[in-house]
Amino acid sequence: EVQLVESGGGLVQAGGSLRLSCAASGFTFDDYAIGWFRQAPGKEREEVSCIQRRDGSTEYADFVKGRFTISSDNANDAVYLQMNSLKSEDTAVYFCAADEIPACPLKIAPGGGYWGQGTQVTVSS
Repeated sequence: EVQLVESGGGLVQAGGSLRLSCAASGFTFDDYAIGWFRQAPGKEREEVSCIQRRDGSTEYADFVKGRFTISSDNANDAVYLQMNSLKSEDTAVYFCAADEIPACPLKIAPGGGYWGQGTQVTVSS
C-alpha cells in the first residue's frame, strides 16, 4: 500500500520560507512521478510542482517559479518543497501526490493516484 505523509507546514510571515517534506512508502512500480498540489478554501486544487523519479525532470506552476524548489531523495522515496519569498496567496493546504505514470506535470486520473493527508501552510501579511 502506497502511503504519503506530509510535514513541515505552519505559520510564516510574508517573505519568509518554509520547507515541506513528504515521506513516501509502499511503491511497487518501477517508475513514478511525485509532487505537490495545494488547495485554498473555496478554490480548486492546483498543481504546484512535480519531479519524475528516474530522470529527475521537474515542472513548476508559473505562480511559484523562482520561489519554490522541489527535490527528492530516491533512496528514501522522499520529496521536499523548499518555499521561499512566501506570499499571502500561497496560503493553502499542501498535498503530496504520486502517480505511476512517470510524467510531469502529474496527470492523475479522476479518483486515481496516491495522496497524502495534507499539511496547512498559512502566510501572514
